[in-house]
Amino acid sequence: METIKPIKLPSSNQRQNNENQTHEKLTSAEQGKLWATYIGNTMSICVLSHMLNHVEDQEIKKVLENALRLSEQFVQSIKQIFEQENYPIPKGFTEEDVNPGAPRLFEDEFYLHYLKYVGKAGISLYGIAVPLVTRPDIRSFFTQCVDLTVKFFNELNEVMLKKGLLTKPSYIPYPDKVDFIEKQSYLNGFFGEVRPLQALEITHLYDNIENNATSKTVLIGFSQVAQSEQARDYFLRGKEIATKHYDIFSQILQHEDLSAAPILDPLVTTSTSAPFSDKLMLFHKLDMFTVRIRAYANALSMSARHDIAEKYGRFILEVGNYVEDGANILIDHGWLEQPPQAVDRKALINK
Repeated sequence: METIKPIKLPSSNQRQNNENQTHEKLTSAEQGKLWATYIGNTMSICVLSHMLNHVEDQEIKKVLENALRLSEQFVQSIKQIFEQENYPIPKGFTEEDVNPGAPRLFEDEFYLHYLKYVGKAGISLYGIAVPLVTRPDIRSFFTQCVDLTVKFFNELNEVMLKKGLLTKPSYIPYPDKVDFIEKQSYLNGFFGEVRPLQALEITHLYDNIENNATSKTVLIGFSQVAQSEQARDYFLRGKEIATKHYDIFSQILQHEDLSAAPILDPLVTTSTSAPFSDKLMLFHKLDMFTVRIRAYANALSMSARHDIAEKYGRFILEVGNYVEDGANILIDHGWLEQPPQAVDRKALINK
């Protein structure tokens, strides 16, 4: 596996030349995406650094090292951009949020599944940013984020494949010919003639099964080590949601003799010592369930069968309520950092 190459931001001379021509301030999209990338990767640095303290498999260690290097580069690059803009550096997560001496919480194998889990969220964040950002240096930064993350993903998949850990969605037959939908019953799901699942529905069902399997494992681990009863109860509730969604999606595939991604629960150790602060663990699950809403909405847009679309719509509401409750816990403790926001004109007028 190759070492991740560093990100290249404009040199001081290039920046000076650009500033002499015109100095564009960061747009709302650029501020928001840079901020979210900074917060997420400071969290990843804490998690990955603890995993590296315990990993034994040398190939998995190399993957973790590359993932950590990637997060460090992203954070350093954003810090450099913010400093040039005289922009306040977000606090994010620091050494205060990780206990290096705590025992391992997951087995080596799970580290690879975890990296795939969070890597999907990273690709989504950076990929959405590219068409929205307009300043050349910021567009270059996010383009490199996408390129480097995709390259890392390919290397991760190679290691998982080599170790027999890369599961695949089911194979389906090749079509005999190009065909067109002729009946509205194609959309049925509750009554009447119900057609077999089509490829895109299978794809997103499998993806969400895989995500819920990994999320459930993280929630089991976090519930074992949470320091407050409130955090522990929140993680247990999240585990119930992930379990239910995993089971329902799996049953849809299994009903048509298609395979589902396996559970990963046995990869949690018996440790009850917290490697991370409650603040970090709560934010982590809040963040990943927020990504789940996006994944379900994307899957909903690709699912023509009414019964499947209904489940995604219902699950989006359930996950949304869970995310809101998690945000309230973080707010109550003063742990939820505020993203960049527009000016409150009404407050200025009344001042």
